[in-house]
Amino acid sequence: MTRLARRARSARGAELIEFALVLPVLLLIVLGIVDFGFMFQRMEVVTNAAREGARLAVLPGYQIGDVQARVCDYLRTGGVPLVGSCPLPSNPTISVVMNFPIGLPGGGTLTGKRVIVTYTHNYLFIGPIASLFGGTFSSVPVRGVAIMRDEAGAAP
Repeated sequence: MTRLARRARSARGAELIEFALVLPVLLLIVLGIVDFGFMFQRMEVVTNAAREGARLAVLPGYQIGDVQARVCDYLRTGGVPLVGSCPLPSNPTISVVMNFPIGLPGGGTLTGKRVIVTYTHNYLFIGPIASLFGGTFSSVPVRGVAIMRDEAGAAP
């Protein structure tokens, strides 16, 4: 009888039960960090693709199709999945404004080029789990905008 009472008061196996209770929360946190890392990487690639497109747009001799192709190549190389065919995929969308006015502090204006790359990032893991708790983390639009002034040749 004493052996049975001692075994009932024993704490053996309590760590296993505590770990089983904490494991889902721990996995949710770790996978949330990983998912945020993927979104942040895509944000950096989209921002740099817009900057690369604007840099190409201000150079003489390049047209809108060249800029869109360069942005698509940069996104593909950066690991961003493209939906549709380049240079006009449906996700991301690429917008190029060739004569964009840039206001100067003194009141004058310059012309430049503006490239906007908008990518809709779809969450993989956190979205379905967050919906169980009332959250709506299904997709986040990641947008990269770059504006550069026109390069003008030096006057002779």
